[in-house]
Amino acid sequence: QVQLVESGGGLVQAGGSLRLSCTASGGTFGSYVMGWFRQAPGKEREFVAVIDRNGGDTYYADSVKGRFTISRDNAKKTVYLQMNSLKSEDTGVYYCAADPSGGLGEYDYWGQGTQVTVSS
Repeated sequence: QVQLVESGGGLVQAGGSLRLSCTASGGTFGSYVMGWFRQAPGKEREFVAVIDRNGGDTYYADSVKGRFTISRDNAKKTVYLQMNSLKSEDTGVYYCAADPSGGLGEYDYWGQGTQVTVSS
């Protein structure tokens, strides 16, 4: 069983930065495609970014492209989301998720989420 634990959320002013971390236990972290998602109040959860198993390929939602960077350290079983130039619309609960299907978008494992609040 894979467990994912996010950290690094908090309150930040617009224009500021935060770095989220998601650390895995159990399973084989290096074999999972990892993604970040977020859910704003009253809205559905949406995709933010994804990184392949060795960190060589990444993909971002248009709304965060150029501002957010996803990365991973397989030795530490951790995936990161560096968020710069934050906007109020980035507010929400951020979740990491693991896709053991090799990039088919089947995220079987989810963390509990970490709150990010951006004040304008």
